[in-house]
Amino acid sequence: MPQYVIEREIPGAGQLTDEQLKEVSLKSIESLGSLGPQIQWLHSYVTEEKVYCVYLAPDEAMVQEHARRTGIPANRVSAVRRLLDPTNFK
Repeated sequence: MPQYVIEREIPGAGQLTDEQLKEVSLKSIESLGSLGPQIQWLHSYVTEEKVYCVYLAPDEAMVQEHARRTGIPANRVSAVRRLLDPTNFK
């Protein structure tokens, strides 16, 4: 299944409390459940002003629909073309 990196512009993201992050995450998980097993959240990176999420989904439209249902922006959705890590070069 295709993998996507989603860039979410969320001012003050790095200042969100654990409870706030939990609340947003649970809302996301609920929306994922309503969309079915064809979309999966793998993990996210929280920076000062953005959150970068990695998802498996059949297409970008499904990622955008999840964002719409959750109310969390998906400012940029990029399909992953290749995954590199140090083991690729050893």
